[in-house]
Amino acid sequence: MFYVYVLQSQQDKKFYTGYTKNLKLRFDGHNKGKICSTKERLPMKLIYYEACLNQQDATHREKYLKTYHGKTFIKKRVKSYLIG
Repeated sequence: MFYVYVLQSQQDKKFYTGYTKNLKLRFDGHNKGKICSTKERLPMKLIYYEACLNQQDATHREKYLKTYHGKTFIKKRVKSYLIG
């Protein structure tokens, strides 16, 4: 399985979208500052993830979630969480 995930920075409230084969290990890497693209925005919170059967599906889904329509989907999907 591959996982597409969305993190939210607790510092600037912006999202980070990625994919991985090991979600727990990747999330730990983000919060330990081992991932360059998020190390200046710690701590990160996992707000959404999806499981995909293969890497190709995961990369396609990741690309979609990074588009305007994908970001709108995520905001609607986690609306109650984001509002509080």
